[in-house]
Amino acid sequence: MIASPPATASEGSVAIVGAGPGGLASAILLAASGVRVTVYEARDRVGGRSERVSVGDYGFDRGPTFFLMPYVLDEIFRAAGRSLGDEVDLRPLDPMYRLIIGSESGGEPTTIDATRDTREMARRLAKIDPSDGANFERFIADNRAKLSAAEPILRRPIRSPLDLVRPDAMRALPHIKPHLTVQQLLSKYFKNPAVQRAVSFQSKYLGMSPYDCPSLFTILPFIEYEYGIWHPIGGCNALMTAMARVVEDLGGEVRVSSPVERVTFTGRRADGVMVGGERLPHDHVVVNADAAWAIKHLIPDEVRRSTKYAGDRIDSRRYSCSTFMMYLGVDGTVDLPHHTIYISEKYRDNLADIGERGRLSDDASIYLCNASVTDETLAPPGKSSLYVLLPTPNLTADLDWAVHRDAAERLCLEQLERRLGVPDLERRIEAKEIVSPRDWAGMNINFGATFNLAHNLGQMLHYRPHHKLEGFDSLWLVGGGTHPGSGLPVIFLSSQITSRLVCDALGHRYAGEVGDGPAASGDGGSREPSGRETPAIPA
Repeated sequence: MIASPPATASEGSVAIVGAGPGGLASAILLAASGVRVTVYEARDRVGGRSERVSVGDYGFDRGPTFFLMPYVLDEIFRAAGRSLGDEVDLRPLDPMYRLIIGSESGGEPTTIDATRDTREMARRLAKIDPSDGANFERFIADNRAKLSAAEPILRRPIRSPLDLVRPDAMRALPHIKPHLTVQQLLSKYFKNPAVQRAVSFQSKYLGMSPYDCPSLFTILPFIEYEYGIWHPIGGCNALMTAMARVVEDLGGEVRVSSPVERVTFTGRRADGVMVGGERLPHDHVVVNADAAWAIKHLIPDEVRRSTKYAGDRIDSRRYSCSTFMMYLGVDGTVDLPHHTIYISEKYRDNLADIGERGRLSDDASIYLCNASVTDETLAPPGKSSLYVLLPTPNLTADLDWAVHRDAAERLCLEQLERRLGVPDLERRIEAKEIVSPRDWAGMNINFGATFNLAHNLGQMLHYRPHHKLEGFDSLWLVGGGTHPGSGLPVIFLSSQITSRLVCDALGHRYAGEVGDGPAASGDGGSREPSGRETPAIPA
């Protein structure tokens, strides 16, 4: 990777703004299709929200730590003649995570170690409620059918309601139940609040509440159980560095420390990028920066003036929550699994504090990634790298983070000790970095909303900014701000859609394969990322 761009440009080339997961995946697919690709990354390393954080001798992922649906990224590597399993050392996690679910009545919490073995998981849930345990496998089977039906929609651009009246989309409709929320649908399967929490907290992967999140997203817990949760050795950023390496092997360029100041235009046609005060011409521009921020800051006002994105109209959209992060290098080990999630005993109040009231909760849900139990590369011997995430309001709330930063840190430490049982933590901290919602905003994320635009029905499908950004020519989006949405797997799906459309516009044959994943082929999730068969999981 080179640190600064030369004063040359390539005819018939594509600029990609941002070396996040969507930008790097698009670069692989385009380069494999014979397109000249240059990725411009503002920071001095690749990854975007999936970059590596180094604090002293400790390493962390900046953002995503759950790696799901590896077959999607494997498809992208296969387009380049590679295998994900050969490029990255992936480890399946079992337990996938530990859930500590607070009791609404103030009694003892319920602890569940989630396993991909669905029959064993049904038995574990049956100990909480026999009927809920019996219904778990039905829930899995129904969501297997739902994902299979929905996957064609997730794999193609949705530009208008006409794209939803195609036969395959109409077949998906009975499975999707758009009139229900996640919580409403789950209540038809499970009675016990703790069991409901165990299969609904995943809506937080989208920065949403299960009481608001559309019922389509019950596929999220299904995806975990069907395809597992994986850890790349070195953290999820190892995926990013592997993708950057493949881009360059294919002849593309990844230029770090090269912030794009704006996209340049001839009329409404994007024709290059401005970097370091110099215009670098390209035939197409793919934007992998935060979509809302990029629309406001990278497209000149005069170009946006007569479009739906004039002025600050994008700010009127609904946004996901934000997060308060602590990256802690700790002396000694921590006796917890790789992932541990505490769900507040005042869960609905906690969700309302985040999404409506704009304040910190006394008893807040919290997530701890203790990756050192799996990955010895992240901390010195005998020590631990701890990643702590507290969901918080975004910056549309009247919450002054200059004032509340210390309170949030204290709340995290108290919850780790009281709810997760991590003793004597504060005394053991040797290295620390904190990121508040205000810091996320400083990383060019609109309102510090770390999960992008919210995924309510009015902002899904054709209501999200399109892959070919409406009102402009040769300007494309990839990442969580466009269809299908946030999270690594669907960001990789968005890269397949955008890259295919760009190839069509350029007259190049698209190198990727369409719709060949396990959900589409019906193999039940048995295929590992390398193509090797996974041994059957014992009952």
